[in-house]
Amino acid sequence: MQRIAIAGGIGSGKTAVTDYLASKGVVIVDADVVARDVVAPGETAYLQLVDAFGRGILADDTTLDRALVADVVFRDATALRRLNRITHLAIGIEIVGRCDENANAVVAIALPLYRPEHRSLFGVTQAWLVRAREDVVLTRLTTSRKMDLGDAQRRIAAQQALALPDDAFDAIIDNSEDLHSTYANVDRLLAELA
Repeated sequence: MQRIAIAGGIGSGKTAVTDYLASKGVVIVDADVVARDVVAPGETAYLQLVDAFGRGILADDTTLDRALVADVVFRDATALRRLNRITHLAIGIEIVGRCDENANAVVAIALPLYRPEHRSLFGVTQAWLVRAREDVVLTRLTTSRKMDLGDAQRRIAAQQALALPDDAFDAIIDNSEDLHSTYANVDRLLAELA
């Protein structure tokens, strides 16, 4: 059983890497997807978020207004810590469950902010960092995601402040150039796992 942590900040290209891994038969457990699932209406984390931040964080259909919450927490470090305290445990439990459901498969866990404790918590055997040059990331965020430049810079800075050094990872995948180069790196890493 192989479990690979795929880490990388916003706009780095984690999704490009995990989509490619999925095309190769790797099971993907995406922490961002899990994070949305655990804050669905009625879930424990959802109720805790409403208690902590008020009903103003809800959209008209009573789902979490994720854009509003992101706007709040990326401008306020205390609010970000509160959000993380509420959601991280629920996310971790769900990730473990999804990995365990696929115990006989190669599983890639997409984790925007990988931590060394994820090795034991999720049974990670390899940790790969996907990154791109900051100018490339800013272009991706402002063009394809239509983010305001200042918002994009704040989000990058917030994640960089929490980033680990390169030696915390078993491999670095540079996704600054074309996808063919990225895929070639992924293929090489998969071959090394086999």
